[in-house]
Amino acid sequence: MIAVRGVTGQRIAVLGLGRSGLAALRALAAGGAETLGWDDSPEARASAEAEGVHLHDLSRPGAFEGVAALIVSPGIPHLYPAPNRHVAAAMAAGVPLDNDVGLFFRSLAQGGFAEMDSPPRVIAVTGSNGKSTTTALIAHILQAAGRPVQTGGNIGTGVLALEPPGDGAVVVLELSSYQTELARALTPDIAVFTNLSPDHLDRHGGMGGYFAAKRRLFAEGGPDRAVIGVDEPEGRFLANQMAEGPADARLIRISSGQKLAGPGWSVFARKGFLAEWRRGRQVAACDLRAMPGLPGAHNHQNACAAWAATRALGLAPDTIAQALASFAGLPHRSQRVGERRGVIFVNDSKATNAEAAARALAAFGRIRWIAGGLGKDGGIAAVRPQLGNVVKAYLIGHSAREFALQIGETPHEICETMERAVARAAAEAGPGEVVLLAPAAASFDQYPDFEARGADFIACVSALPA
Repeated sequence: MIAVRGVTGQRIAVLGLGRSGLAALRALAAGGAETLGWDDSPEARASAEAEGVHLHDLSRPGAFEGVAALIVSPGIPHLYPAPNRHVAAAMAAGVPLDNDVGLFFRSLAQGGFAEMDSPPRVIAVTGSNGKSTTTALIAHILQAAGRPVQTGGNIGTGVLALEPPGDGAVVVLELSSYQTELARALTPDIAVFTNLSPDHLDRHGGMGGYFAAKRRLFAEGGPDRAVIGVDEPEGRFLANQMAEGPADARLIRISSGQKLAGPGWSVFARKGFLAEWRRGRQVAACDLRAMPGLPGAHNHQNACAAWAATRALGLAPDTIAQALASFAGLPHRSQRVGERRGVIFVNDSKATNAEAAARALAAFGRIRWIAGGLGKDGGIAAVRPQLGNVVKAYLIGHSAREFALQIGETPHEICETMERAVARAAAEAGPGEVVLLAPAAASFDQYPDFEARGADFIACVSALPA
């Protein structure tokens, strides 16, 4: 646990008693704060109280008197579509808002870490798609190189539940737009922006607000080095804002699909080959085509981001290339889960929006596509360029019929459930084809989260007759 610095004797309230909220309470208490916890869920309150949390009803009159700050958990809205009532009350009382990520960066700056011989470094990864894989891939490369490393944030361990990093250690954080939007301190050594596509638009008041939330990771404190995907206009704009000139080596541009020219530092992948260029010449290359944990152009972009971030830490190209080859991938992200009679089954349940699903569809040839769930704003227009790879779609969940209308002439079947979709796809698939779960939708109509949806897919595949 990382004790929060600069809070001794202060009364600090935490709203939301889930994983990050409970970790924040413990870390604040360890830093000498008087902690107050609240959650509108009676079940969450009861569970927290059993752990010794002092509950403080934020809805009662005068609840914010003497409170120095309100720490807000990521899932609680503070602006759009409307502020949570407790957040609104805190703002009306003039109580500053922050989150666990802001507390983490503030504490790392004040905790004596800078006095170590090799102060810990923080790599923070944000973007719409590929954050988790890029975070895990960076950590895998560092582990293979013998560097002490921890991962946390939006993946795995909450930031304040991490162990205090030691001399020469690296902390790799996956940060969502919910986390970057509210944090008062954002000072990573290396910041990574993978890509941007429409997502969480109700929470951010539109695409502009969504991009602004991501951009804060680069604008609030200013990383020593920025790794930025430039395959979308927002990434190109952000890269332009970060660089002082064409040759500014503090910026590393990355791309999947286009060659990046110019005198600066760039890493790009084309047709399965990764290339690193500096000062107008190629300095390293890597063949990604046979790496089983990194299928498809979208994973090649993740590899470019991880390559750039670890090169910025001084790792050698051969070390990085060997680690990329041994990366097994993450569950529910282009995860190969079985093969039956020449048919491969792939679980990409994390493809919760159309852009992520399109990347998954582009990674394979003849596809039996399982899609559907709770559809998002904008529908699935982004998948249309990849529908030529789809032999047939098997549609499930709340948006099944809506998706059927949007995929045009592509053969499809309304299956409703995962069990039926897997059974029908397996029965109709032939050798050389891929049964791919890439839902292009949220899971909450039928499952508690995308992990549960992916686990159901795996269970259905495992239950198929040999």
